[in-house]
Amino acid sequence: MDLIVHSLYSHKEVFLRELVSNASDALDKLRFLSVTDPSVLADGGDMEIRIKPDPDAGTITITDSGIGMTKDELKDCLGTIAQSGTSKFLKALKENKELGSDNGLIGQFGVGFYSAFLVAEKVVVSTKSPKTDKQYIWEAEANSSSYVIREETDPEKMLTRGTQITLFLREEDKYEFAEPTRIQGLVKNYSQFVSFPIFTWQEKSRTVEVEEEESKETEETAEGEKEKKKKTITEKYWDWELANETKPIWMRNPKEVEETEYNEFYKKAFNEFLDPLAHAHFTTEGEVEFRSVLYIPGMAPLSNEEIMNPKTKNIRLYVKRVFISDDFDGELFPRYLSFVKGVVDSNDLPLNVSREILQESRIVRIMRKRLVRKTFDMIQDIADKDSKEDYKKFWESFGKFMKLGCIEDSGNQKRLAPLLRFYSSKNETDLISLDQYVENMPETQKAIYYIATDSLQSAKTAPFLEKLLQKDIEVLYLIEPIDEVAIQNLQTYKEKKFVDISKEDLELGDEDEDKEETKQEYTLLCDWIKQQLGDKVAKVQISKRLSSSPCVLVSGKFGWSANMERLMKAQTLGDTSSLEFMRGRRIFEINPDHPIVKDLSAACKNEPESTEAKRAVELLYETALISSGYTPESPAELGGKIYEMMTIALGGRWGRSGTEEAETNADVDSSEGVVTEVVEPSEVRTENENDPWRD
Repeated sequence: MDLIVHSLYSHKEVFLRELVSNASDALDKLRFLSVTDPSVLADGGDMEIRIKPDPDAGTITITDSGIGMTKDELKDCLGTIAQSGTSKFLKALKENKELGSDNGLIGQFGVGFYSAFLVAEKVVVSTKSPKTDKQYIWEAEANSSSYVIREETDPEKMLTRGTQITLFLREEDKYEFAEPTRIQGLVKNYSQFVSFPIFTWQEKSRTVEVEEEESKETEETAEGEKEKKKKTITEKYWDWELANETKPIWMRNPKEVEETEYNEFYKKAFNEFLDPLAHAHFTTEGEVEFRSVLYIPGMAPLSNEEIMNPKTKNIRLYVKRVFISDDFDGELFPRYLSFVKGVVDSNDLPLNVSREILQESRIVRIMRKRLVRKTFDMIQDIADKDSKEDYKKFWESFGKFMKLGCIEDSGNQKRLAPLLRFYSSKNETDLISLDQYVENMPETQKAIYYIATDSLQSAKTAPFLEKLLQKDIEVLYLIEPIDEVAIQNLQTYKEKKFVDISKEDLELGDEDEDKEETKQEYTLLCDWIKQQLGDKVAKVQISKRLSSSPCVLVSGKFGWSANMERLMKAQTLGDTSSLEFMRGRRIFEINPDHPIVKDLSAACKNEPESTEAKRAVELLYETALISSGYTPESPAELGGKIYEMMTIALGGRWGRSGTEEAETNADVDSSEGVVTEVVEPSEVRTENENDPWRD
């Protein structure tokens, strides 16, 4: 007894689940026996369970109108630990095949009754079996090694049929478990779907009309003239309330259940207010047999703590309609599908003695595989609907979960990839699938191109896109932090590799001899720029991806992209020592058709030591850092250079006096340590129609 009370069960509250399950078994046994012997039902009333807590006395009374027990059965079932009456009954059923094997009996180990001593210091069982005219009482205390069986002689306590268990609660448990609302909550949690009605004793209120009391003077004057006034008051009273009105919808044939019934069950079972986006009702047979109803919620969790939390308790496991557990820590569903809600019910799961955890991990793996497959089918059905609104809602709420799945579940990537949605250079307002992208690809295109940035606007204006847009090649925009990692884990889709257009060695299939000649022509300029930038870049080369921008900074093939570098720097617990190693090399690509690059090429050939040319290269590099998505090492220094260039460009053209201009130029020159001749504004820039500063 001490072992059961202190070691077998994790939570005290399961005592009510075990006792209600025993009562349900007693009613089931009566129902089976009545098939061949209808007399057992005589004068016994309805088949039901009633639970009455008494906070004042500190007791709980559980009464069922089931089969009851004889004196010998009391000795066998209650007097012997681990002697299951239900197991014996099932064995008899198997021997007598006429009664059939399809049953809802719950008991298995013969220890459930003793869970009563988790909260009770004394238990009294009064029982009456249709097999005998006598009613017997079994009584035992928690700290005793013996029990007493006696015959009931009090006429007021006689039962027509069934069993009544009275728990005398321990002092420390009286205030919790003798509370009627607590008892009702436990019934709804653990035994809501038991086949028989369960009534609990609850305090209720009602409005009644009563006559107002009037003073004597008023009564004398108004006597016989009018009726007395009435008022409405709220009156409290106690009565029985049905605690398990929600029916186990998964036990029915899916063809017979209406859509509204599924939605109503979802709202009641999971305390939701929105209809689910989709549901799946199925039965699995084979090595493991179970029934299940799964739901995709109508919206994502409001609390950040519930997002992608494997302990969300959204999947409730039942065995023969009795709640067992909802704490699986990701065993039945992977973390990225933790938003799925549902019920799983089986008749033959291998549970431990306390019926709290599954014993065989192999069984759990089989169940997990089938549940995950059904969930993917359900999501795919939403995606395949003619109306795209439902999937749009799904993606807004759970799109990140699907991307996480691409990272964490390599075994299901083929199911996950078709569900992904992204913006693209040809669809900036509507999300597209990878299937749509592949269908729109020209035959000559061999890869799926993408760019990862922090926003849709920065993706649309990135210089990496220029040549691809010119060639009418679609590019996916990855604008969420998880996108790039998810795509890198996929690697390919329908034999098409994913290619990051912000990395080196971008092949667009348009190499020709003219470009080779251009490459040779600008080799001197590339070497000269590399010399000026030093270790800031790994190399300088002619770009294949630019058409209007002068330059761009691309990542090495195996290093982080600019977007990934930004994300890793932002990690709270990131390892800064690995940043330099993982950052990879940077390649500075120039556009030979741009005027700035042509001017620098001329400077390289004619005046390679020019200070202005070197400063232009520095500014060009730092501007490329920003436009390519990187963060400059010294933003203030870059700002100073831009201000200086603006000062030179403007040159006092809007009427600033020569003296002020000279002072300004002197300040700029002194800061750089370079002597510059002061000239008149008209000499710096002449007015013409192509002047970009003109209105």
